[in-house]
Amino acid sequence: MAVALGVALASGARAAPGEKAFTIANYPVDATAKDAVAAKDKAIADGQQAAFRSLLKRLVPVTGYQGLERLKSVKAADYVDGFSIRSEQNSGTRYIASLDFNFEPNSVRQLLQREGIRFVDTQAETVVLVPVLRQGAQFVAASGPWASVWSDLDVANALTPLQVDALKPAVHSDTIAALVTGQDSPERTLSTEYGVDTVLVAIAEVDKAAGRVHVTIAGQDGVAPILWKRSYRITDNDVAYTMELAAVISLGVIEGRWKAMQNGEFSAAGGGAMPDVLLDVQFRSMSEWNEIRGRILDLPTVDDVRVGNVSANTAQVMVKYPGGGRALAAALGQQGLQMQQSGSGWLVRGGY
Repeated sequence: MAVALGVALASGARAAPGEKAFTIANYPVDATAKDAVAAKDKAIADGQQAAFRSLLKRLVPVTGYQGLERLKSVKAADYVDGFSIRSEQNSGTRYIASLDFNFEPNSVRQLLQREGIRFVDTQAETVVLVPVLRQGAQFVAASGPWASVWSDLDVANALTPLQVDALKPAVHSDTIAALVTGQDSPERTLSTEYGVDTVLVAIAEVDKAAGRVHVTIAGQDGVAPILWKRSYRITDNDVAYTMELAAVISLGVIEGRWKAMQNGEFSAAGGGAMPDVLLDVQFRSMSEWNEIRGRILDLPTVDDVRVGNVSANTAQVMVKYPGGGRALAAALGQQGLQMQQSGSGWLVRGGY
C-alpha cells in the first residue's frame, strides 16, 4: 500500500484568513472501486459532499437545522473551491485519505440567503483550550486519546477557533477543582498563566464502573463563563472513540453558544441552578434515536445530559435547560421534534 504525505492543493486556493470558517480540514475519506483511480475519484466526490454538510451545520444555528433539509440535493461540487491532501493511502482498489476542503464563501452565502436560512460566518477570537484528565481527586495534563483528539479536530477553522495547549505546572489540581465548582478565582489564575482572557479546560474522567466517560468544559469562552457537563456511554470498551465523540460534541456546543449569541438567542441563564427536565424519547429505529439525541445535544444551552435506559424504541434522558421543560419544548420544536408533557416528565418524538 503506497503512502503519500503533504500533497499540495489539487485545485483552487487556500482560504483567505478572514474566510477560514469555509474550510473543512482533516476530513477522512475512504472508498473502494474497480481500480485505484476510480476509488480515489469516488472518495473525493463522497468526501466533498459530506464535508459540505459539515460546513452547513457549522454555519447554521441549531434552531435552523430544519431548513437544511431543503439543501440535501445540492451538489457540493458546485461550491468547492479546491482541496488539499494531508495524507493518503491507496491499493489497487481502495483509497483512504485525510483531505482539506475549501468552499467558495460567497457562493455558500448566496445559497443560504436564497433559501432564507440564517447563518453565522464570523469567527470568534481564539480561545485557549487545555485538555485535562481527572484521576480520582487529581487533575493531570491529558495524554493519550484525550490529548490527541483535540489536536486532530478542525479547531483552527471552527467558528470558535481553539488553541490547544498543555496544562501548565503552575495550574494545580485545587485550581481545576475550584473551577468545576463554579468559582471565579480559578479563571483569573488561568488567564494569568496562559496570557489570555479566554481559557477553557476540557476535563475527561473515565468511569470504568459505570462504563462512561464524564466530560466537563469549564472556564471562559468567547461568549460567557461556562460550566458544562455531559456523560458518554463507552461502547465496545472503546474509550478512544468515546473521547473522540465527546470532543466533537463539545466543540459543537462551544460553536453553538457563539452562533446563538451572534443571532441574539443566547442567555447565560442568570443565577441559580438550571432545572432538571426528564425526557422519555420515543423512536422507530436506532438511527432515528441517534438523530433525536444529536438534536438534543446540539442545543447550545442544554447541560448535564444523562442517558438512562435505552430499549428498542424508547430512551430515558435527563437534561438541564434554562427555563425548564416548556423552554426546551420550544427549542426542540424549532428542530422538528415534538415534545409534550406526560406525567412528571416530557414525551419527545420526531415530528416528521
